[in-house]
Amino acid sequence: MDKIKPVIGITQGDPNGVGLELIIRTFADEHIYKYCTPVVYASPKSFVFYKKQLNLQEPMYHLVQSASEAKAGRLNLVVSSDAGMEITPGQPSDAAGKEALMALDKALVDAAAGHLQAMVTAPLDKNTVAANLPGFSGHTGYIAEKLGVDRYAMVLVSENLRVGLVTEHLPVSQIAQAITTDKIVAKLNILHTSLREDFACTKPRIAVLGLNPHAGDGGLLGKEEINIIKPAIAKVFGEGKLVYGPYSADSFFGSGAYKTFDGILAMYHDQGLIPFKTFAFYDGVNYTAGLNLVRTSPDHGTAYDLAGKGTCETLSFRNAIYEAIGIVRNRLQHHEDYENPLPYAELRREKFRIDF
Repeated sequence: MDKIKPVIGITQGDPNGVGLELIIRTFADEHIYKYCTPVVYASPKSFVFYKKQLNLQEPMYHLVQSASEAKAGRLNLVVSSDAGMEITPGQPSDAAGKEALMALDKALVDAAAGHLQAMVTAPLDKNTVAANLPGFSGHTGYIAEKLGVDRYAMVLVSENLRVGLVTEHLPVSQIAQAITTDKIVAKLNILHTSLREDFACTKPRIAVLGLNPHAGDGGLLGKEEINIIKPAIAKVFGEGKLVYGPYSADSFFGSGAYKTFDGILAMYHDQGLIPFKTFAFYDGVNYTAGLNLVRTSPDHGTAYDLAGKGTCETLSFRNAIYEAIGIVRNRLQHHEDYENPLPYAELRREKFRIDF
């Protein structure tokens, strides 16, 4: 692997959504090839359809069998399907869900073989994919399962805000039952490791949000903070990690307290994503912490209402690519820094020049 230019797999997402348009418009800018070697997993027919729809001459793709053949300075393309489905921008279909799944699976084969250092996934429609794969609930869990990882965390990232989730795509009626002390401890440890290794925070500070209004108000509005969340915080804090809370979510964000922390752990999806998307709707990135592969995506969905019109905002998708590049570099740097650490006594000897 070229340390400066990692090989990044990019899945097409739903071919009736904005995914291919985001890919084509992003990689029409030749400057991005200075920082990564992209490998797109898509149907060539779908790719050409959107180029014509957008009236673009560039980018031209270089056809490869797998990411192992990827050429630097080119937009490499692995054929995910030759089915040639009819593209109907803005219209969900089971056929489109099948195409999105095949592209994702092709990329995961290359990832498992070690040919990719990162993956950026364009948006797909959970419903149309689930029509082909019952039980499918989203990229995050599916990728983790395929990579053999059972402990991971969904983290939303922007320039000034990183929000991790204890629970993800659960009905509100099931959230309280799904939150346990052990689960919070596990997510805190994953988030802490990610902040150090992926985002270069040497001693990260993490805030934990409460579940109930006003963080339970001393037990008047719920006991989860007392019985579940505080014990988790105490356990992780006792291990030497700077973890604080639980904080009332409304005042925490409204007062600007989030600015003093490197990461925030929210209890459920909307508790974390509503404030995050309020602050970073166009430039936020979805990141999966805890994987052996760097995986990012834009923080929005298929945007069927914008598909094929050439008007969708590309900033979140571009940021997902640059965030992936940055995390790969941070991981490499962290590995180099801590691969052969000096024993404490040797560090003191070097610093103070004392011959013990």
